[in-house]
Amino acid sequence: MTNIGLFRGVHAVLYAMFSPDEKLDHTAMAHQVEYCISNGCHGIVVLGLATEVLKLTLEERKALVSTVGQTNQGRLPFSVTISGNSVAEQLDLANHSIKNGADGLILQPPMAGSYDAEVYLSFFKRVAQALPTSVAIQNAPEYLGRALSGDDIAKLRESCPNLIAVKSEDTIENLAGIIAATGPDVAIIGGRGGLEFIDNLRIGCQGFVLAPDIAPLAAKIHDLWCSGNTRKAQHLFQDAQPSIEFVMQSLEHLVIYGKRIFASHAGQEIHDRAPYMAPKGDEIATASRCADHLSILLRSAVE
Repeated sequence: MTNIGLFRGVHAVLYAMFSPDEKLDHTAMAHQVEYCISNGCHGIVVLGLATEVLKLTLEERKALVSTVGQTNQGRLPFSVTISGNSVAEQLDLANHSIKNGADGLILQPPMAGSYDAEVYLSFFKRVAQALPTSVAIQNAPEYLGRALSGDDIAKLRESCPNLIAVKSEDTIENLAGIIAATGPDVAIIGGRGGLEFIDNLRIGCQGFVLAPDIAPLAAKIHDLWCSGNTRKAQHLFQDAQPSIEFVMQSLEHLVIYGKRIFASHAGQEIHDRAPYMAPKGDEIATASRCADHLSILLRSAVE
């Protein structure tokens, strides 16, 4: 059953939390879910790029989905990013996610090979049509090296009525083109760490998937914007922008420094799983300043 409004608002894509021996720390993952719920996020996502999904085995991915679903208990909309290099692999993880409480699924293009749009359209169609729940596709050429045009996505929507959204991490111009091509039946979800958050709202993005270093503040900015208090929303975003830009220098930068900003807010310890970007002392200091500044902005957002 589809739900066009499933991805509305700011959904926190969880970081992977590891123990000192580099195993997944499920207690820390559950704590992260509770942090996102108690701090006003509108939804939860797991197994995105911020979850360092490429470092996880299929068994670990399934275990994370189970932990997050059991912790969430239906309190927030819960979505799982589905990766895999075959239709069977994606359906295996997708069906496991549905059994563990996922309300929606975000399908990534397979990473094996590089093909023209028709190959990806056929792949997504086979996966989406086999699923009983709402799906989105991830369109992130900067991070995945693969993308579909607005016309491609509109064509896919015609054969897959359960396709309700596109997680499109792209330029404002390209996002606007997708919105124009797909119309009101497909929600556009912004990402890229919130770098163009206000511009995304202006052109009609309905939702966002952001890591929990920024997601609670972004949720407050989103709420202010939607309530008509656009001036305060813009000021808060402008004040947060340097911290967002610091974190979003690369995906590797995000999972090292963004995760530490989140941990500072949530009172958690960080242990990295190899391979990872070695933290630098001066950038750790910058991350600490960003964490303090974002905490101040979050408090001011609710005053």
